[in-house]
Formats: sequence, C-alpha cells, structure tokens
Amino acid sequence: MYKRVLIPLDGSELSEHALEHLDGIATEPRMTNIILMRVAETLGSSSTGVSFSYETPAQANEQAKVNARNYLEKVAKDLGEKGLDIKTVVTDGIPADDILNYATKNKVDLIIMSTHGRSGLVRWFSGSVAEKVIRHSPVPVLISPPRGYRSGRRG
Repeated sequence: MYKRVLIPLDGSELSEHALEHLDGIATEPRMTNIILMRVAETLGSSSTGVSFSYETPAQANEQAKVNARNYLEKVAKDLGEKGLDIKTVVTDGIPADDILNYATKNKVDLIIMSTHGRSGLVRWFSGSVAEKVIRHSPVPVLISPPRGYRSGRRG
C-alpha cells in the first residue's frame, strides 16, 4: 500500500490524466495521503514565457504562485469530494529537481505522472521532466501517457 503519493501537475489537461490512477491506488482513502504539486513558472525558474505585464519580476513571480495555488485547490476540491486526503504544494524551482527533492524530503512512496508525448527536437530542447524523474527517483514512478495520445487520438 502506498501511503504518500505525489502527483506533479503542470496545469495542463494532459498532466491531469495521472489522476485517473488514484482509484486503483487509493482503495482505502483515509490510508493514502495524496500530494498534488505544481512548480510555478516564475521568472527565476522558467524560460517558457511568463507575462511581463507586472511592474516588477517579484510581482510576476507572486502571481504565478497564486495561480498555481488556485489551480491546485480546484483540483484538490474535486478529489476531496471522493473522500481522498489531499494536500497541495507549490514550489518555484526547476520542475524535475523540485519533484525529486520533495519526494526525498517528505518520504513519498510513489510518484504518478503523465507524459506529454514530446519527441524529437522539442524534447531535445525542452528536456523531459518525466524522464529525469524516472532516472533519479528514490521511489517508484508510475508514468502514464494520456489515453489515446500515442495512437494520435485523444480522449
């Protein structure tokens, strides 16, 4: 039985496919602590295009964290209705590093992630968070491509 399960989410619908595995793992909801994690895309942690409409980088970073918390709270509320014990965590570092550090420091038993299915040059330039987590994780990692994604169909 996995007692502490970490599910990193990036805010995309694809990443939320990892949540589908909770029903099979959390058979006794009170015995499993689900930790939803989001690494906020702040100016100091990402080069993926944070909006620059804020007066200072600190304001942009704070807004990114607020957005990440709001997103996780919504997902947690939906899961909480199933009787699951949900905790949310927002960090602002490098996604793979933050996931691995959190898993180690907080004695996580399992990490569940969804892949985005990137390949070729896009993967080479952006790297793969899932691949780095798999290679360096101190605990088992369940990786799930979104349903139908590999066959070219979604849904």
